[in-house]
Amino acid sequence: MTKHANQKTSVAALMGTAVIDAKGTAVGHVREFVVAPALDASHVHGLVIKLVSARRGDKFSLVLATDIQLTPDCEMQLRESARPSILPDDETYLFLERDLLDQQIIDVHGRKVVRVNDVNLIWEPLVEDKEDLSLRIAEVEVGLRGAVRRLLKGLPMTTIDSLATRFNPSVIPWDFVDLIDPSRRVHLKVDQDRLSQMHPSDIADILEELAPLERQALFQSLNEEVAAEALEEIKPKMQQSLIESLDSEQVAGIVEEMDPGAAADLLAELPDERSEAILDEMDPEERQEVEELLEFSGDSAAGRMTTEYIALPATATVAQVIDALHGFEGDIETITDIYLLDEEEKITSLIPLVRLILAAPHAALSDLPHGHLVCCDTNANGRKVAELFDKYNLRSLPVVDQEKHLVGVVHAEQVIALLRSNR
Repeated sequence: MTKHANQKTSVAALMGTAVIDAKGTAVGHVREFVVAPALDASHVHGLVIKLVSARRGDKFSLVLATDIQLTPDCEMQLRESARPSILPDDETYLFLERDLLDQQIIDVHGRKVVRVNDVNLIWEPLVEDKEDLSLRIAEVEVGLRGAVRRLLKGLPMTTIDSLATRFNPSVIPWDFVDLIDPSRRVHLKVDQDRLSQMHPSDIADILEELAPLERQALFQSLNEEVAAEALEEIKPKMQQSLIESLDSEQVAGIVEEMDPGAAADLLAELPDERSEAILDEMDPEERQEVEELLEFSGDSAAGRMTTEYIALPATATVAQVIDALHGFEGDIETITDIYLLDEEEKITSLIPLVRLILAAPHAALSDLPHGHLVCCDTNANGRKVAELFDKYNLRSLPVVDQEKHLVGVVHAEQVIALLRSNR
């Protein structure tokens, strides 16, 4: 196996370096690195070089990576039979410097947006025990080490390496980089399984950090459920910008996955014509829930509440609560209390969910210890709602109409959002 196998380098290190012929004469200098995703997304397909003999106006030339060998002094040398060819106008090519360096990508593990400073490459054998080498793309540098390499580009490699190695590496493996649209951008691959494990607030933060085009591309790649959860965490102005490029049917699918209260808040911020078009595309049941909430003031308790809760007759059993939890279509993590209703469907009491863990399945809810019931009416303002949460250390607050019928619930997260918006 060649002694240069597994030798590491980078785009910044090789940019501008000479490519020599068999006599050691410079043929040209490296100007770019070409990747052909349709053929092999993990290796450099070829090097774009500016020929020494090129006349003004000549196009750049392409040298296949497999036509280059390393000399004992680690210089890039054309194989004897290799000849540079004209760089074709192929829109499927990815150019590492043009399309990747300085671009924002998503660091899924760090849950943040980072900027690419360099791309690390490795010379490796095409076939084990053979001299032929390929140039594999190993990882992208997103820390100071890559920035230093680029800043010192043009200096001797020994000088650059001695300074760059003083900084700890901050890298993202190339396997996590998805070549979504090679003619424009790349961004970190975020598959649905990985996204589903991220908190919606982290996704919202990432969306807010991205440039507009990348933000739209990422949002449109999310499935409806994940998009809905993230949208609930985003400020109204950005919510509108994210959905403006989507048609009404697409937005309706996302809105149907949102908490009804959050969906009403979103639609209330849109022009009436746009809001109506989205509502027309929604399923009748979800549409009715949202339309009812749209009638309330955004600062009222009713404007802050959700209609997704669990309420059962006082005669129900613990087993029936379990069945209701299994069939609950909202965000199960928001359920902290079970509300009990009388024969007229007026709220009479509540039971903290934790009480059910200690109870037998056949036990009647009316026989279990009840929590302290605090309610507010639909017209209570945001300040009153916050005061009740603070005074009684509430996890949730039932909202009732004039006849004391339960119409919705305000959760602590809505109060926190209210307080943050008023800062």
